[in-house]
Amino acid sequence: MLITDVLTQHTEEASFLGLLRSIAVRQPHYDLNHLSTLDNRIEAHLDGLRIAGPVAIETLLEQLNPNAQGEIFAATVLAFETADTSAMTRLAEHLRAHPDGARYMSAALGWLEWSRVEPWVQKLLGSPEALFRCIGLAACGMHRRDPGAALIAGLAHADADVIAQSARTAGELRRRDLLPTIRAHRLHPDQGARFWANWATAQMGDEEALPLLRQFAEQAVAFQHRALPVLLAWQSRDTSIAWIRQAMQQPQQRRLVIQAVGLLGDPVSIPWLIQQMRDIPNARVAGEAFSLISGADLALLDLELRDTPDYDAGPNDDPADANVALDEDENLPWPDPDLIEAWWQREKDVYQNGKGYFLGQPISEQGYRQALVKAQQRQRQVAALGLARFHPTEVLFPVAAPAWRQRVLLNA
Repeated sequence: MLITDVLTQHTEEASFLGLLRSIAVRQPHYDLNHLSTLDNRIEAHLDGLRIAGPVAIETLLEQLNPNAQGEIFAATVLAFETADTSAMTRLAEHLRAHPDGARYMSAALGWLEWSRVEPWVQKLLGSPEALFRCIGLAACGMHRRDPGAALIAGLAHADADVIAQSARTAGELRRRDLLPTIRAHRLHPDQGARFWANWATAQMGDEEALPLLRQFAEQAVAFQHRALPVLLAWQSRDTSIAWIRQAMQQPQQRRLVIQAVGLLGDPVSIPWLIQQMRDIPNARVAGEAFSLISGADLALLDLELRDTPDYDAGPNDDPADANVALDEDENLPWPDPDLIEAWWQREKDVYQNGKGYFLGQPISEQGYRQALVKAQQRQRQVAALGLARFHPTEVLFPVAAPAWRQRVLLNA
C-alpha cells in the first residue's frame, strides 16, 4: 500500500507540475530562478517514476482521458527516454483522438536531452500524419535544432497546421534562406499559417509582414500577445507612435494601447499610464507597462495597494457564464497610483523623454541580455524578441526551455 501511495503521489505531482510549467513560462511572477525550482521539482517526481519502472508508465497511460494534459507530458518523457514503443503507440492513439494534447508531447520532447530524442524526432518528421509531423517540427524548434529537408517539405505541405509549425520553427531558427518560401504563405486563408508566416518573416527584416502583424495585434485573438512584441520590436518608432495614437481613439483598444506604450518604452507616457492605474480593469496591466519602462519592481518598492479591489476578470462557477478565459493579470501586483506618482516625481529626471527604455535602462543589447538572466518571464520574452533585432541571424533565445539549458546558453 505504501509503494502504491508513493507511486500515486509521483504520478499526480509530475502531471500537475508538467501542466503548471506550460503556464508558468508565460507568467509575470516567474523568473529563471523560479523556473529552475519548478523544473527541479518536476525532475524529482520523474525520477520517482523512473524508479517505479514500467508500472509508472502504465499508471500514466491509464489516466489518459479527453482532458489529459500533464499526464501526456509525464508519460511521453518516460516512454521516449526508455524507448518504450508500446507506450509510444498508445500515446499516439490517444493524440489521434484528442489532438489538443499534442502540445504536451511536444513539451516533453523539448524537456528531454536532444541526443535522447533526436532519432524519434526524425521519425516524427517523416510521419505521413500531419499531427505527428507538427510535433516533430515543434520539438526541433524547442531545441533550436534545424529539421533540414523536413522544414522545406513542411512549408510545402498541404496541411495548414504543418505549414504554420514549419513557419514558426523557421522563424525560431532564423532561416533567412527560406524567406521567399515562407512569404508565399503571407495571405494564407488559415489564421495560424498566416500568423506564423508573418511572425517569422518580420523577424527576418521583412517590412511587408508588419501591416499584417498589426492586424493580429489589433484583434483580441489567440495570437495578439505574440504579435505585439514582435511588431513593436521591428516597426519604426514613428510608425509605432502614429499607430498607438490612432488606437487611443478607440476605447475597446485601451488594453492594447497600454501594452504597446510599455513596449515602446518612452517615459513621456508614464503620467498617462499612472492615470490608467485608477481604472480597475486596466490597473494591473498599466502597472506592468510602467515597470517595463521604469524597471520599478512594485512589490519590492512597496508601491502596491494595501487593500486590493474586489475584482475578478477570470471564469467563475456560473455554468451560464460564457467567460472561460483565465485572467491574464491574475499574478500581477495591484499598483497604488498615488505612491507610484510620488515615486515617479522623485525619479523622473533620470529618464529622457523621446527615448526608448527597457526595465529602467535605455534600450540596448546589453540590457536585453541582462534581462534574460534576471527578469521575469514576460519581460524575458520581450528581451528575447528585442535581442533578435540586434542579431537577425541568430536563433531566438528559448525562454521556455528547461532552466538548466537556458543557463548553459547564457553562460556561453
